[in-house]
Amino acid sequence: MKRRHLLQASASTLLPASAHASTLQTRPNIVYIHSHDSGRYLSPYKSGVPAPAITHLAQQGVLFHQVFSGAPVCSPSRAAMLTGQPAHCSGMNGLAHRGFSLNDPRQLIFRYLQRYGYQAILTGMQHVAADPNTLGYDLNLCQRDAQGHWLSEASIVAPIVERFLDSRPRQPFFLDVGFFETHREYPEPHPQDIAQVRDVPRSIPDTPQTRYDFAAFGASVRQLNNGVSRVLDALSRNGYDSNTLVIFTTDHGLPFPRMKCTLTDEGLGTAFIMRGPGLAAGHESDTLISQTDLFPTLCAYLNLPKPTWLTGTSFLPCLKGHDVEIHDTIFAEVSYHAAYEPMRAVRSKRWKYIRRFDQRSTPVLPNCDDSPSKTVWLAAGWQSQRVAPEALYDLTFDPTEHDNRVHDPDCLKILQGMRHRLQTWMQQTQDPLLNGPVRAPLGAVVNRVDGISPHEPPVPA
Repeated sequence: MKRRHLLQASASTLLPASAHASTLQTRPNIVYIHSHDSGRYLSPYKSGVPAPAITHLAQQGVLFHQVFSGAPVCSPSRAAMLTGQPAHCSGMNGLAHRGFSLNDPRQLIFRYLQRYGYQAILTGMQHVAADPNTLGYDLNLCQRDAQGHWLSEASIVAPIVERFLDSRPRQPFFLDVGFFETHREYPEPHPQDIAQVRDVPRSIPDTPQTRYDFAAFGASVRQLNNGVSRVLDALSRNGYDSNTLVIFTTDHGLPFPRMKCTLTDEGLGTAFIMRGPGLAAGHESDTLISQTDLFPTLCAYLNLPKPTWLTGTSFLPCLKGHDVEIHDTIFAEVSYHAAYEPMRAVRSKRWKYIRRFDQRSTPVLPNCDDSPSKTVWLAAGWQSQRVAPEALYDLTFDPTEHDNRVHDPDCLKILQGMRHRLQTWMQQTQDPLLNGPVRAPLGAVVNRVDGISPHEPPVPA
């Protein structure tokens, strides 16, 4: 703890002495609310499960339709957003609870904001460290169970947030509110959850098993929505609405086949909403954005200098109600999830290019969470389905990404251009894949690539 305060004191000298006195009273609080494995299957998105509190938040702020995760797996996606750089640049090439870690926690958004007087508080899931106490929060209010596991269900986290806000904390604060929902295992769905299922995700067949599975996801959304509602109500009754920036997002797509841990839009697409002072209430944006763009956007919004490690671009004009394009392309990656499956992708408004860097021609099944929907695919022979080493999709005519155009001569120039963009990005970001297979840190554990379930016994990486 003493070492961290010394680091903060040293960093604060980067600002003129007068800057602290003049800005700390006017900077808004920041409440960062995030869910787990939810994708865009929440209202107010078109195919979303009803989530009234989240919908109401969108009506009061800016709703983004084209925000994509830097990685479709839990720890790398969060690390990419919270450090403002690709996951491989932060060191987070796999899951924190399996032995992967950040190169430097001081690159996290909240650590940077601490330099400018922000108090950082954790109230739920963070998923970028096995032990949240190593990250440098000023307060860790999370609870543990009898076995020492950190608890992050909405029914536990929301009351912690309420107590914190009701205590009238010192401002400005960065409040990290992480909900376990909608990660598996799901609760049993109520009749209302089953009744509201009209369609299942487009990546899976419509069967009794998948409909029940998606209804159970809806039950988890209901719990998430209750937690979000309690947090927003606590902000309102304590008078923080007018001076607080609220960010709501999720880490990546749903834990269903061909979603989470894939580089399709169903794996990378995220819900993203921001509400706060000076933002365009009720605005909807279709600007192509990577979650790595959040950090530079906060710097622009707060009028702070950008740290040198950021690779993203500010989308502040979108928050003001102006839809301007900030990227021609964005990038995403997978190295490790349960098992090693190295992939990289580049996406433009129209095109998606995905390249695999292993020699496998069949799926890495441990990288899909066990579920009734996965069982349907396994029963139909998913193990023997072929995966392409390269894929090129025209997202205008093929939004579900099933028609691989990589061998279409009419698309040769597009393919060459996307290959070049991906190669250039990998070189610029010093992607370790350029030097061969990505090494896991000493002590990390992974599943065998030829296994079936992530719950099979892992082995040393």
